Amino acid sequence: MKHLFVIIVFFSCVNQSMAQFSQQERDSIYRLSAQDHQLMLKELGIESLRPGPSGNPNDPNAANSDESKVVDYSLPELLVFKDGSTVTSVSEWEKRRQEIKEDFNAEVYGRFPKNIPAVNWKVISRKDSVIGNYPVQVEELLGVVDNSAYPEIDVEIEMTLTLPKNTNKKVPVILKFNWNFPAGFFPEPDQENPWQEQLLAQNWGYASLIPTSYQADNGAGLREGIIGLVNKGKLRKLDDWGALKAWAWGAGRALDYFEKHSKVDSKKVAIEGLSRYGKAAMVTMAYDDRFAVGFIGSAGAGGTKILRRNFGEQVENLVSTSQYHWFAPNFIKYGGPLETKDLPVDAHHLIALAAPRPVFISSGDPKVEGNWIDARGMFLAGVQASPAYEIYDEKALSQTKFPQVGEFLSEGKLVFRIHEGGHTVVPNWPYFIEFAKPYFK
Repeated sequence: MKHLFVIIVFFSCVNQSMAQFSQQERDSIYRLSAQDHQLMLKELGIESLRPGPSGNPNDPNAANSDESKVVDYSLPELLVFKDGSTVTSVSEWEKRRQEIKEDFNAEVYGRFPKNIPAVNWKVISRKDSVIGNYPVQVEELLGVVDNSAYPEIDVEIEMTLTLPKNTNKKVPVILKFNWNFPAGFFPEPDQENPWQEQLLAQNWGYASLIPTSYQADNGAGLREGIIGLVNKGKLRKLDDWGALKAWAWGAGRALDYFEKHSKVDSKKVAIEGLSRYGKAAMVTMAYDDRFAVGFIGSAGAGGTKILRRNFGEQVENLVSTSQYHWFAPNFIKYGGPLETKDLPVDAHHLIALAAPRPVFISSGDPKVEGNWIDARGMFLAGVQASPAYEIYDEKALSQTKFPQVGEFLSEGKLVFRIHEGGHTVVPNWPYFIEFAKPYFK
């Protein structure tokens, strides 16, 4: 039954963006995604890619889940410049950060375009309500993107902001990348004390941002949404941004709105996401220094897991027709002819870009969540990112021993916990709140 649960969770997450569509619409999306993928392969001069392992542990080609079969790998240096000199100060690290960002821009996530149009936020409704025992104000918001340069494509960012009414002070806000599931498709576990009420008990607000409202979670949507609008409906260039970077852009526009809000302390905004949105949340922390704290749930490959580890999801999976749209087209070549070892960066570089800001890396129990996301690989990435925090004289993940389920490595600004549940962050909310409190005072 455990294997069955893992399979259900895996395929639910992979297909979440398809659930809202009819079979005919899904068929069209798959077909158009495959066509775009093939066009990218042609641009890259690639005839074929290596197949990725299966997320189903019962398949003959199942992803490796045996630590004894993990092959040795060598990580690219974190605190060494491309000219071979070593980073020894904060000012030097800031320069090294730019080198790392350029590698991610060119080879992994793609570049933010220079001509991204402005966003005009509209309050669709503002009403009083009650969450549990907490009186709140709820705003339904729409960020309308200026499409005057290409009127054929409309882009709107959907967001809901919930603020406590028990205080007259500006409040911290947790910005959550949220799923756009049909009702009941993939519900969160039952909670005696829901995370929303836990936040409101602290007089913190929360916001739900729908990433797929402004960039679809499939390759067929790359000529639409914010990516399509900027490109005026044309194909992406090889170093153009993918969906993860586009979703991070949307988070930044949400923070723009918070900066002008009379009831939000915009210096105390955290970003949270799970799974693919955990990847997007980590990219957001890396590229937008205004976010104060990160809560990164089960981000796995392409997020907070060491890509060079042959355990769980692999680069070959990320560059397939179902996930390549998250990344720059250039990233596809690392699934053939290049290999993961040829990447100039890995997950520890991405995490390190957030230093010295606090980051909480969350994972589920591998016996429940499964091994696809590679909890140990995420922990090791955190360990390898820790020297960037130490440059600022901040503690991070100095412990190199993989923790037990339920053990909270909470000493520094970069923390890690494997909770007792599956593919969710729900059991870690109380720990995140305690972690974030000192930074939200």
